[in-house]
Amino acid sequence: MITDSFSTASEPIITVESCVGPQKHLVDTCIVTFSEVILQSVLDGYACEQVGRIRTCGGVTPLYALSHQGRRLGVLKAHMGSAMAASDVIETNWLTGAETFIVFGSCGCVNREKAQGKYVIPTAAYRDEGMSYHYAPPDDYIPMPGAEKTARIFERLGLPYALGKVWSTDAFYRELRHQMLKRKEEGCLAVDMEAAGIQAVCDFHHFKLHYFLMTGDVLDQPEWSIGDLHTANHHLDNFQIALKIAEEL
Repeated sequence: MITDSFSTASEPIITVESCVGPQKHLVDTCIVTFSEVILQSVLDGYACEQVGRIRTCGGVTPLYALSHQGRRLGVLKAHMGSAMAASDVIETNWLTGAETFIVFGSCGCVNREKAQGKYVIPTAAYRDEGMSYHYAPPDDYIPMPGAEKTARIFERLGLPYALGKVWSTDAFYRELRHQMLKRKEEGCLAVDMEAAGIQAVCDFHHFKLHYFLMTGDVLDQPEWSIGDLHTANHHLDNFQIALKIAEEL
């Protein structure tokens, strides 16, 4: 069973160094978006320097650094999906030295009363994906310990947010209604694709993670609605929020 995949009993066959080369130490914190629109806005608005590349057969993902209030911060547009996004975090750490990751993206609303029209700060993620089972012992949920500090920053910024669990699944065309209702009963506010895998990787490698999501489409109603998904995916203010979080870490 995939839930029994986690083990520390033997060494990995493929190492990060064998794939990407020597480790570097350029930044301590990296901001991660999934939006090409947001990345382009950052490149247009800041003096960004390309400091590395994540190479795959599907293309090259550049890694950037920018200066903000006397600090250098990394910037990454990660691939979507738990396995790819979490692997991006691993390689970004190796190529830049970042050990703190501020990740933001969109999510589907599972609890309209508590989360619609708000940011969601995940306190735990339901592990309905595969990546996390290779990096953490089996369990239904993985805690996200950065939530409390992230919420305090949102409080000081006066931003509307909800604290609660999320449901991480890569199979968005298999978000079944009975599963959505069960996750809601368990306290999930939203569904995303990456939180569980990224958190598991961060725990395994002792990275710090601060994660926030903007609600977009709505699952918690008789008919699915795309809602404000485009805005949630590409809202330019979210990068400014990530910068504020970086300032306080």
